[in-house]
Amino acid sequence: MAIVKSKLLKQLSKNYPNFLKKDLEKFINIILEEIKKTLKRGERVELRGFGIFSTNIQKARISRNPKTGEKVHTPQKKTIHFKMAKDLFKKLNDEKE
Repeated sequence: MAIVKSKLLKQLSKNYPNFLKKDLEKFINIILEEIKKTLKRGERVELRGFGIFSTNIQKARISRNPKTGEKVHTPQKKTIHFKMAKDLFKKLNDEKE
């Protein structure tokens, strides 16, 4: 099951009933927007205990259309790379610290 922004907002409002839902929504939007802006500038985002987001540049190349076999030019593009923190890795794999 994936978590979407609305479910995250619902969980936060349940855990922090003193905060207004609209304030929590603003908070989530600000964080996500800052992550987007930072990645767009080519910088990395480190969330301690969770992981690191960074951008990689995928070079332009000649690829093939699998249906027709025809050669297609694929332009250079940025991709996002995620490396999880050791703490998260240990929690996912039920390892003791």
